[in-house]
Amino acid sequence: MEPQWSSASYPQSPSVIVLLVATFYTWFLPVTSPQRILIDPQAAPEYAHSIRLDGDIILGGLFPVHSRGDRGTPCGELKKEKGIHRLEAMMFAIDLINKDPELLPNITLGARILDTCSRDTYALEQSLTFVQALIERDGSDVRCANGDPPIFTKPDKIVGVIGAAASSVSIMVANILRLFKIPQISYASTAPELSDNTRYDFFSRVVPPDSYQAQAMMDIVTAMEWNYVSTLASEGNYGESGVEAFIQISRETGGVCIAQSLKIPREPRPGEFDKIIRRLLETSNARAIIMFANEDDIRRVLDAAKRNNQTGHFLWVGSDSWGSKISPVIGQERVAEGAITILPKRASVDAFDRYFRSRSLSNNRRNVWFAEFWEENFNCKLGMHGKRPGSLKKCTGLEKVGRDSSYEQEGKVQFVMDAVYAMAHALHRMHRELCYGYAGLCPRMANNIDGKELLSHIRAVSFNGSAGTPVVFNENGDAPGRYDIFQYQITNKSIAEYRVIGSWTNKLHLKVEAMQWRTGDPSLPASICSIPCRAGERKKVVKGVPCCWHCERCEGYHFQASEFTCELCPYEMRPDINRTGCVPIPIIKLEWHSPWAIIPVFISMLGIIATSFVIVTFVRYNDTPIVRASGREMSYVLLTGIFLCYAITFLMIATPDVGVCSFRRIFLGLGMCFSYAALLTKTNRIHRIFEQGKKSVTAPRFISPASQLVITFSLISVQLLGVFVWFAVDPPHTVVDYGEQRTQDPLAARGVLKCDISDLSLICSLGYSILLMVTCTVYAIKTRGVPETFNEAKPIGFTMYTTCIIWLAFIPIFFGTSQSAERMYIQTTTLTISLSLSASVSLGMLYMPKVYIILFHPEQNVPKRKRSFKAIVTAATMSGKLSQKGDRPNGEVKTELCESMETNILTTKTTYVSYSNHAI
Repeated sequence: MEPQWSSASYPQSPSVIVLLVATFYTWFLPVTSPQRILIDPQAAPEYAHSIRLDGDIILGGLFPVHSRGDRGTPCGELKKEKGIHRLEAMMFAIDLINKDPELLPNITLGARILDTCSRDTYALEQSLTFVQALIERDGSDVRCANGDPPIFTKPDKIVGVIGAAASSVSIMVANILRLFKIPQISYASTAPELSDNTRYDFFSRVVPPDSYQAQAMMDIVTAMEWNYVSTLASEGNYGESGVEAFIQISRETGGVCIAQSLKIPREPRPGEFDKIIRRLLETSNARAIIMFANEDDIRRVLDAAKRNNQTGHFLWVGSDSWGSKISPVIGQERVAEGAITILPKRASVDAFDRYFRSRSLSNNRRNVWFAEFWEENFNCKLGMHGKRPGSLKKCTGLEKVGRDSSYEQEGKVQFVMDAVYAMAHALHRMHRELCYGYAGLCPRMANNIDGKELLSHIRAVSFNGSAGTPVVFNENGDAPGRYDIFQYQITNKSIAEYRVIGSWTNKLHLKVEAMQWRTGDPSLPASICSIPCRAGERKKVVKGVPCCWHCERCEGYHFQASEFTCELCPYEMRPDINRTGCVPIPIIKLEWHSPWAIIPVFISMLGIIATSFVIVTFVRYNDTPIVRASGREMSYVLLTGIFLCYAITFLMIATPDVGVCSFRRIFLGLGMCFSYAALLTKTNRIHRIFEQGKKSVTAPRFISPASQLVITFSLISVQLLGVFVWFAVDPPHTVVDYGEQRTQDPLAARGVLKCDISDLSLICSLGYSILLMVTCTVYAIKTRGVPETFNEAKPIGFTMYTTCIIWLAFIPIFFGTSQSAERMYIQTTTLTISLSLSASVSLGMLYMPKVYIILFHPEQNVPKRKRSFKAIVTAATMSGKLSQKGDRPNGEVKTELCESMETNILTTKTTYVSYSNHAI
């Protein structure tokens, strides 16, 4: 390709779109003066800096007619070959197509050709001309000076663009053309990134990308048995992407080591090229230099090597920007001797030679730059308005190209013509599909040519090009890689020339015997050593051979501290993905959306709703016999504990901080303490009542509701006292545990954010509640013989047995997963579910039956006659004795017991009988 170097390269990005929109509104929308949009003869000619050819279908063209300007000027000197030859090739191809009765019959191709001035930003401004017709102008708010509405010229509708040359220009232009679905075919852009079909989907090219070129150069290096080379690139898309592709291939294939990768600045300072030569000599064993540079940089590198007396030292391998050009090697043939260069396979188009030699000022008026070319080519001046300054001879107009000046067809002429023909063949296929049997353009193509549909036809074309080589595109719009391999040789007669020594078409075909070296030695020169280490690998230098090494990867939590050492990352860090440094280990916590949290939260929500329902029911029916018989005060304490057991789930899952950790310490054991302190007080009261009844008829002390509350809250205060002592000894705070999920693979390592509560502290916090639970269970066992008719001993017993089973299952699960990577999730989930299940057992066995009777069997919630303490104890004793009579059925025993109780009625006052609220 033609390496052009711009000040910036803009990929597809929002900044580009902003630039485009701003430029568009500045150029095209009538927002200021009405006179600006008037069409009059005095206005600046619209096509003064472009070529316009009329036709039924208009193609756009982008060519570097001029070089980049200096000091803020957009355009510089005229480019005779790269500019004029190429744009004339496009017009010549259009002429041939329009004359061809088989290709696009009855359809005339036209063109709108613009000058990019070898500058990407200028080319972007110019390319807005191509999309002008696709944007509707609004002139409703604009009037001319005389009050008439504005008159707009109808812009050409461009269906496809041929160009550009430089990759940086093509990248810039492709970003805007894709927005308007205008296909683009380049004849010289070879940057690998243009193969990205997701970013440049409307871009195609008839030249192979540099990735093929880099592969061809890698195959040459491999065939020469070189494994230690340096790279040299001109700054910009072409040079940098070419070298990057080469280095990438060397890494993928292995066996080739990059000694150095140097870059030539866009604006090199004095002595820069001598500095580059000295740097290349630092790795003198790397004699082979892979070059992706423009021809000016190539010439100056060769000159610097000559000045530093390095003629014959370096083995140059040049890209297609060197190719078979004479300009880089003029005057320094000896230092360039032996250079191997590649060039896309091409051939001279004889018909174009005849066409171009016949061009003159009189028959080529359509080319607005031809007069400037005429002056430059023949070193003369055309009248007073000539472009060339100085006292030059006056042009006669009778000069002839090739006779009065040297002429050699520019190398990309073939590809320009192939690009135009590819567009024509695609339009022909599209016409045959949409307008079959229709002479000329049918309405489906005349009104609007769908760019996306045209693109599909472009990718499907297959024909023999102007040089007889096949023209096809792959799915990314790239042409196949076909290269000629040249070597710059000096014969015995001291004649320097490029000789073809091979070719590359997906595979290298090299004639080693045809190669010639400066020393005259037929053997291949050497440029060998080891392959470079990748990121994250340290070099283990081979003893006595400092430029060769073995590569050892830094394993585990080690990173590459230097070229030769690996070091261990700090405990809270891990190696980055390249292992060239350390990065903090990600910190995790139990998230609300995690399955480990969803299940406990769901259970807790159900429990809180059920507990709230029971509390509301008890408050609503607070004075009914069942609620009073249940011991209202103790029931509310127990229900509070049950509610706290459910609520602790949310604290256990919440993001740890000082506040959350403080509440966890307080409420983790408090809910269980409330529950089991109340149940223990109840069971102890039952036990004391019936034990006392066996001895005397007097009631035991401290069985009134007030006494029961005092005992319960005394038991609870012990738990609170322990928590406050814990606060004083070890204030709550959060920690990040990096050891819990410190896996062998550093990428999977995580730090766990949690409260600073150890497993031992957790057990101590729950220990007192577990002690209350065990004590309560003992009393439940002791009171298991009390008849269910009189008390809650049996439901309490079943509750405690079930609770003990739950916590016995909890202990092995909790401590058995202490070494698991999922420890945080398993232990938190196990603890919260165990608390919720304990609360659910108490709620279900002790209160749901009562709620059921209150709501669905109110006829059973009626008062009964009150009996004395003596009657209660006597009945309980008789019940125990009768239950031991195996020859009497249960119903008979119960009837007899009830009859014996009725004989001991002391008062006719009616109330619901229960020891739990019996006042002595």
